[in-house]
Amino acid sequence: MRGSQPWKTNRSRVLRAHSTSAEAQLWRRLRNRQFGGLKFVRQAPIGPYYVDFLCRSEWLIVEIDGGTHSTKDELARDAKRERFLTAQGYRVFRLTNHDVYEDMEGALDTLLVALAANTNP
Repeated sequence: MRGSQPWKTNRSRVLRAHSTSAEAQLWRRLRNRQFGGLKFVRQAPIGPYYVDFLCRSEWLIVEIDGGTHSTKDELARDAKRERFLTAQGYRVFRLTNHDVYEDMEGALDTLLVALAANTNP
């Protein structure tokens, strides 16, 4: 079992309380095991990072990228973060706000394909 880290739990709660509208829309589809029977959690801490959504059993992270993921510096930070997460054994599945707002069904279908391709333990 994971050790207790109250400061990380509190930070996760704050992030969940201030989720973006895209995160809230996707969460409505992922919560309560209603997506493929899989348990997802949101704003889960992994090392120094907090991921938008995590399916622990499948070692899959779902990130929603908004408009703040477009500059060279931001893309470099995202790449560094993704290298860390993949080094921990996770796969990172990225969606954009546009994917969520304009084609939720297509985004979820693509997520199912990513889940089916899982090769992690």
